Amino acid sequence: MAVVLRPFAPGDEDAVIAVILPIQREEFGVAITAADQPDLADIPGWYQVGAGQFWLAELDGRVVGTIALKDIGGGAVALRKMFVRAEARGPGGVAQALLDGALAHARAHGVSAIWLGTTDAFKAAHRFYERNGFSLVEIADLPPAFPRMAVDTRFYRLGL
Repeated sequence: MAVVLRPFAPGDEDAVIAVILPIQREEFGVAITAADQPDLADIPGWYQVGAGQFWLAELDGRVVGTIALKDIGGGAVALRKMFVRAEARGPGGVAQALLDGALAHARAHGVSAIWLGTTDAFKAAHRFYERNGFSLVEIADLPPAFPRMAVDTRFYRLGL
């Protein structure tokens, strides 16, 4: 099964929410709704500007993952909305394809730093980001334009 990455397009809204919300709410117990995430209501206006983009990962035509880069200025982007359905996780799979695609896009658009926030609960995500060269940073080190979510408690940076 080959992973197909493609940019978000109008009409993908329900597929995006169907991947993200169950992982947030059911798998990790984060009390969050789609309404709590206004970026999901305007993906083109929030992510598909400047050096940003939002991608979907498909296996056999089914959306199984998402990742986004938000341009925050100064040659930096925030990595957001990286989610992969449980059945599509594993070494060298969908998550790596999503991150590799986002990194290639960032480099092609002259990005010098990628910042991200996550929760303490996402232990496998911490290991994944660290394996891919991200370094843990303190909240005080975040750029002023970084779009911090209330649930974010752990932060990373990758220099390109």
